[in-house]
Amino acid sequence: MSEIIGMVALSHSPFATLLPPAGPEQPGGRFLTEAARLSRAVARLAPDAVVVIGPDHFHGNFYDAMPPFLLGVEHATGFGDFGSRSGPLPVAGELAWSVYDGLTRAGFDLSLSYSLTVDHGLVQSYEMVCSGAEIPMVPLVVNTAAPPLPTMERCIGLGRALGDALRDGGGTGRVLVIASGGLSHWLPSNDPRDPAMAEERRHAVIHGREAPRAFSVEREHRVREMGGNRHAHVNSGWDRWFLKQLGTGESRPIAALGDAGLEEQAGSGGHEIRTWLVGHAAVQAPLVWTAYEPVPEWITGMGLGATFEVR
Repeated sequence: MSEIIGMVALSHSPFATLLPPAGPEQPGGRFLTEAARLSRAVARLAPDAVVVIGPDHFHGNFYDAMPPFLLGVEHATGFGDFGSRSGPLPVAGELAWSVYDGLTRAGFDLSLSYSLTVDHGLVQSYEMVCSGAEIPMVPLVVNTAAPPLPTMERCIGLGRALGDALRDGGGTGRVLVIASGGLSHWLPSNDPRDPAMAEERRHAVIHGREAPRAFSVEREHRVREMGGNRHAHVNSGWDRWFLKQLGTGESRPIAALGDAGLEEQAGSGGHEIRTWLVGHAAVQAPLVWTAYEPVPEWITGMGLGATFEVR
């Protein structure tokens, strides 16, 4: 049996590395300052392992075969996009298989990877929270782009089952849950059904596995062009409501928005808050500490939260 010592959740953005702030008063400076505080608090907790829940941005998964949930059980490699860590990552294999067994018993049919590629959607938050410590991870990728998009209710159910699997399974030690994603941000469509999607982009999200490095270079060029606009749309009011809602311990009003309501309030990138819902349900505890900075220059509302005090 493992002890869940808490959850931390935080936004990620390519521009945290592409457009780093020159100082704490610059865009993104407060977020990075609070992320460093969060990392120091985690170091004091000294977890033996972490479960990292995050999305993929078409670096490891494509629409040749897209899973709604994907669990890494043996090897994991950072893709290295946008300055995030590349190369092997430590995987807590025994704990991963215990999670798989528990989730399967609970009725969740997960896709498995013995050789998982993860991008900045998992790696950036893992690096920020663990701050260089080689803490073994269980990587759980949640599809947050387009169908098969798991419902928010399904993500909450998965989170509850994940918590049970950690508490009742064969793993041992102190486990921290890390959720990576959101908050509000508006992105070009990643849905291959969208008639407005350019044909070369559609080909890339379906067939990108044929040449993932070449696709990544092209994509990074387009992403860079989106950054630096201080007038980019961020819905800070909704972001703060979301953080406050998880502080009450009640996620049902969020799920009640449905996909259309969520996208209206938080943009297409807002579907990444599914990772927070999974983690929140797993620990079954409210956020007691939050921090937030709207960073239009990073095209994202950058939020952080923890189920324990951060000093």
